Amino acid sequence: MHAGDLHHEELLELDPEGGVIRFAGQRALLIDAVAMGILRQYLVDNFGLTAARAVLSQFGFAHGWRMAGALGKELAWASPEEWRRAGPRIHTLGGLFHCQPGAEDPLSKNGAMLLASYEAEQHLLHLGPADSPACWTICGLMSGYLSHTTGKEIYVLEDRCLGQGFAVCHLLGRTREEWGHERAAELSFFDSRRLAECLDVSLRRVTESLKAAEEKLRAHRHVLVRAARNVDEPLGVIAQSARMQRVVSLARRVAKVDATLLITGESGVGKERIARLVHDESPRAAGPFIAVNCGAITETLLESELFGHRRGAFTGAASDRPGLFEAANHGTLLLDEIGEISVGMQVKLLRVLQEREIRRVGENHSRTINVRVLATTNRDLAHGVADGAFRQDLYYRLKVVELFVPPLRDRRDDILPLARVLLADAALRMGRKISGLVPRAADQLLRYAWPGNVRELENAMERAVALARGRRVDLPDLPEEVRQAFPKPVVSGQSVQPLSEVEKEYTLAVLELNGGNQTRTAEQLRIGAATLYRKLKKYGVIGQFAMQRKKATSGST
Repeated sequence: MHAGDLHHEELLELDPEGGVIRFAGQRALLIDAVAMGILRQYLVDNFGLTAARAVLSQFGFAHGWRMAGALGKELAWASPEEWRRAGPRIHTLGGLFHCQPGAEDPLSKNGAMLLASYEAEQHLLHLGPADSPACWTICGLMSGYLSHTTGKEIYVLEDRCLGQGFAVCHLLGRTREEWGHERAAELSFFDSRRLAECLDVSLRRVTESLKAAEEKLRAHRHVLVRAARNVDEPLGVIAQSARMQRVVSLARRVAKVDATLLITGESGVGKERIARLVHDESPRAAGPFIAVNCGAITETLLESELFGHRRGAFTGAASDRPGLFEAANHGTLLLDEIGEISVGMQVKLLRVLQEREIRRVGENHSRTINVRVLATTNRDLAHGVADGAFRQDLYYRLKVVELFVPPLRDRRDDILPLARVLLADAALRMGRKISGLVPRAADQLLRYAWPGNVRELENAMERAVALARGRRVDLPDLPEEVRQAFPKPVVSGQSVQPLSEVEKEYTLAVLELNGGNQTRTAEQLRIGAATLYRKLKKYGVIGQFAMQRKKATSGST
């Protein structure tokens, strides 16, 4: 066999039924040239020119080495020289470039002249004109092929390139000794140690980008926290009340040890926020944090979601798929609403927590995992254990440490700081210049019991930002149930009020809520209008609300 005898029909085998293409006896792929150009652009954008060149040069070298080996086994060459000279011909048949007639051999004195280099074309398309030669993969490809066929370390380098604006790409192949120190920097791209160094530099670049992103997040946070000055906000958790401060303190302490944690509390109190705080302050902070709502997924799907499955394990399982336990490896997995899972699923979860191993659906072997598990629930799992709805062994396995997040009504010192931060956040998202709350709106927030906790408060602030007419949120901007709320009396041994004072405060509060409308106030208090009039006269405010209504009416006209 001579190099000039090579032809597509003899080298290419197509098996359309089996989906296999073979070239020179080796399985091959048809890859779009533009896709390769996009890959090059991605490598350059994310890892830099140096790392991209090292990756593509070494990829090309490996490709060329394997191609030479395949041709050496498949074909009987007239001489080792013909085997070596077949390299450019093979690459031309592969659509990589076209050699200028009479200049196909990079080992010759004048080197090889390439026309229509796909790599130079793609570099120009995706990255623009190059400052230095750009045929990195092709140089690697020819280096690997020549090194295999000659039995020497041959390195092909480019000194002129179409990507730079030259008419042709000019390549020369020499040994490392023949190149000497003149091209040592370019030869280093074929060194695996250089690749490791390049990737290390790229990793530092990514780290710097992450730091810049963190600075932006800190700036964003600063905008939010300005609305709640003098508030300690550890990683997004508002904790001004004594009860919430104790929760945050315990969360930070337990974060340092790799223990399973059960976080309990009513729906919407911020259990996931506490879980994220534990993750972010733990040694696993650099790993992933993955949360899954166990109550929103059926038992069959939940098993596959958590543990993964193998191809063909059930209808629709078209490929192997890792589960969330594997995805969260070296990080934290949050099982939200753990009280909603079935007893059968509880057994499987208990085994994972005890053995630190998972088994994908449809597989018969286990995989080791390294995951910290956090769980949240708004149910009383102790009652569930007593009723037989929740396994006792799993309950105690989860409850190594328990954190109870109190409802918002029991930490009223957090309401206004939270409201201001949530208000600023909503205003930032909606692009509205809302600076805060008017005093009577802030007072009304404190009167309401917030049965939906922080989630309800967040929705109320978003609504207020959407409806606010001025620069500050006023009482009419709040939801109806919040506007109608009255405070629950708080009694302490040092400040017991006389009943007459409590009645006075309540009556005046209802009157103010109704904008001074005495008829409406009397109806709500279920007393006669004359009785209300006598009480107001006794309180000394009989003309006050009438004057306010008169001013409001004249102002509106």
